[in-house]
Amino acid sequence: MTLLFQLTFLIYLFTTATYTVFFFNQNERLRLLARYSMIVAGIAHLGYTIGRYIISGHTPITSNHEAVSFFALAVTWGYLSYRWRYKVKNFGVFVSPVITALMLVAALSSQQFSELPPALQSLWLPVHASIAILANGFLALAFSGGIMYLLQEREIKNKRFGLFYSRLPSLEALDNLNRYSLATGFPLLTLGIITGSIWAKQAWGSYWQWDPKETWSLITWFLYAAILHLRFTAGWRRRRAAIMAIIGFLAALFTLWGVNFLIVGGLHSYAS
Repeated sequence: MTLLFQLTFLIYLFTTATYTVFFFNQNERLRLLARYSMIVAGIAHLGYTIGRYIISGHTPITSNHEAVSFFALAVTWGYLSYRWRYKVKNFGVFVSPVITALMLVAALSSQQFSELPPALQSLWLPVHASIAILANGFLALAFSGGIMYLLQEREIKNKRFGLFYSRLPSLEALDNLNRYSLATGFPLLTLGIITGSIWAKQAWGSYWQWDPKETWSLITWFLYAAILHLRFTAGWRRRRAAIMAIIGFLAALFTLWGVNFLIVGGLHSYAS
């Protein structure tokens, strides 16, 4: 399994490097090569995840390595599904480094198989954890789109049409990307919290115990709820929406990692 993970990581690295070179020279063959490479990486990554599931006997999402690897997988297939329906110029250039960074974190984490704690021995494990991390995958797409929006807007405002202007989509297209990603990610995030509460009731006898990860999950949910509310009722679109998507994703990352490493204890401490 280690060899398959390393191979998958190398393909992601190759994909990112190819997208980067393509961004500068805009050679169409490189763009196709990068896209097919991303698909191959996604398939290999899926094979690695399934293989780990077969060996461990449970959904491979219970350690830091597994959770981050699954996160990268969710971003990959979220991106590919989006790319299948919509065309956003050079989106892969910004998404592939996010995936590679996640894979680097997964590579640096222990890849040892561990015994499943009693609290995780539930059918809710694949349901809750998969939905929650899939939500983060789409929120990562909104984050990447937010970065692209700010770069494009900066060149337009300064009237310096340099490296990014001709290579990035229009501001309208990037704002639509933000809307699509949030509209997909937020319901999944909500469903992840609901299924987590049901699981908590089954495992610990209470729907909510203000565990640090639960608390930060709720903070992240309120943040995204506010983003969507402001977007659809107060007209917070474009630049404000892009900035909020970036801030929201940082909160999601803290919920996923920061809570485990910076806040000691809690019912979710097994994920450290």
